[in-house]
Amino acid sequence: MVHTWTSLVSTLFLLLLCITGLPLIFHHEIDEALGYAPVHQAPPPGAKKLGMEAIGRVALQAHPGQVIQYIGTSNEDPGIVNVFTNHAVNGAPDDAVVTTFDAYTGQSLGRAGTGPMLVLLKLHTDVYLGQPGKLFMGAMGFVFLIAIVSGVVLYWPFTRRLSFATIRDGKSRRIVWLDWHNLLGIVTLVWGLMVGGTGVINTLAEPMLQQWKSTELAAMVAASGGAPPQHLASLDLVLANAMRAAPGMELRFIAFPGTPFTSSHHFGVYMRGDDALTARLLKPVLLDGETGAVTSVIDLPLYLKALLVSQPLHFGDYGGMPLKIIWALLDGVTIIVLGSGLYLWLAKRRKRSGAPQPASLVPSR
Repeated sequence: MVHTWTSLVSTLFLLLLCITGLPLIFHHEIDEALGYAPVHQAPPPGAKKLGMEAIGRVALQAHPGQVIQYIGTSNEDPGIVNVFTNHAVNGAPDDAVVTTFDAYTGQSLGRAGTGPMLVLLKLHTDVYLGQPGKLFMGAMGFVFLIAIVSGVVLYWPFTRRLSFATIRDGKSRRIVWLDWHNLLGIVTLVWGLMVGGTGVINTLAEPMLQQWKSTELAAMVAASGGAPPQHLASLDLVLANAMRAAPGMELRFIAFPGTPFTSSHHFGVYMRGDDALTARLLKPVLLDGETGAVTSVIDLPLYLKALLVSQPLHFGDYGGMPLKIIWALLDGVTIIVLGSGLYLWLAKRRKRSGAPQPASLVPSR
């Protein structure tokens, strides 16, 4: 009963997540094919990147009347700088304009975050309902985890009666589909738990960030004051000081004072490692917004580290194309599991009600 109803409650939403998630696994490749991904020319040998201050000035010239919220490097291409501009430093994320720039020439490469992949991403994360939508989808993900665990409980006695991977071809079509449902479900068990769990964690990103800001970050900021700076320190100075404070790490992005990733007075410079795992784990460096002096180097709490690791893991964005293909295949199998589960429930209801069944549901003799 638990497995049946938790599956039914979440099935339609999980189908939406699986169908939208499938192309999102290859979002970068699809954006490139459709012309939505920024492309820049390879720099000549010995060319040096421009400073962040210079690129910031170009971005403000391209968007008069706006301010910069974030500026940082691209995960996919180190030769690209992304700049988030908005009408105010605390402006809503949906109002931000993300422009990409060539890190060597400062040439604008167009806007990022546009095209059909953005539509699918919004459907996948919050169905265009904002934070309430994210929390709802997170609840559906949690129900899905319960359905998986209860399915394993039901599958255990089944394996004692039949050999693993048994498909009873001589039985009715409903029994055959039940065998396939059980087999595919157990094959995707670990993947389903991992993707479902990371999906639930991802929906809690904003509450986690608010918790960190109101506790650990607030305590660090209180010692140095939190008034908005009268003038901003040079981005080049801010970055240079942050790199000295976090040696051996690279820039991920700079959060301007007043944005959700820092305080009203400080720059938040988020540094990352240079390998597959540490590139996803960030180390924030807080710097005075007026002088650029380092205020503190922060070690993120465990729950935020879990969030940072789970975000790319959810879409298989760790092992390049081979892992993406595996993720896509498992996603497709999960769609079959969800569809077969719905079919089995409908077939069982028809059988119990004694209603005439279509030919596809009539048990074979």
